[in-house]
Amino acid sequence: MDKLFQLDFALLHDSVLTLIAVFVLALGGSYLFFNPARKFLEKRKQSIADDINAAKKDKEEAESLKIEYEEKLKNVDAQVEEILSDARKKALANENRILADAREEAGKIIDNANREANLEKQKVVNEVKEEMVTVASAMAGKIVASSLNAADQKRLLDETLKEMGEDTWLS
Repeated sequence: MDKLFQLDFALLHDSVLTLIAVFVLALGGSYLFFNPARKFLEKRKQSIADDINAAKKDKEEAESLKIEYEEKLKNVDAQVEEILSDARKKALANENRILADAREEAGKIIDNANREANLEKQKVVNEVKEEMVTVASAMAGKIVASSLNAADQKRLLDETLKEMGEDTWLS
C-alpha cells in the first residue's frame, strides 16, 4: 500500500453513485424546499411592489387633493366676499323697499289728513254761513220791527254780536 487510497472500480462506482444521489437529493430538495421558498419570496416581492405602487398612487392623490384644497382656500376669501356682497345688495334692496313703502304710507296718511282738514274746514265754513244767516235774519227782524235811526241800528248790531259771542267771528 504505497498510496493513501487506491483508485479502483468500486471506489469509482461508489463515487459516481454518491454524486448521482447528491444530485437527485439536490433536485428533490430544490423542488420540495427551494421552489416554495422562491414562490413565497416572489409573492412577498410582488406584495411589497404593489404596496409601494399603492403608496405612490396614494401620495399622488394626496398631493392633488392638497393642491385642490389650497386652491379652494384661496377662493374661500373671494366666495366670502361674494356672499357678503350679495347680502349687502339684498339688505340695500330691502331698505329701499321699506323706505318706499314708508313714503307711500306717509303720503297716504298726509292725503287722508288733508282730506279730513278740508272736510273740517268746509264744515266750519258751512256753520259760519248758517250763523251769518241766523244773525242776518235776527237783525232784519229787529230792524223791520222798529224803524230805527242810525244810532239805534248800530246799537242793535252791537247787541246782536255780543249775544252771538266774539268767538264765532274770531275763529
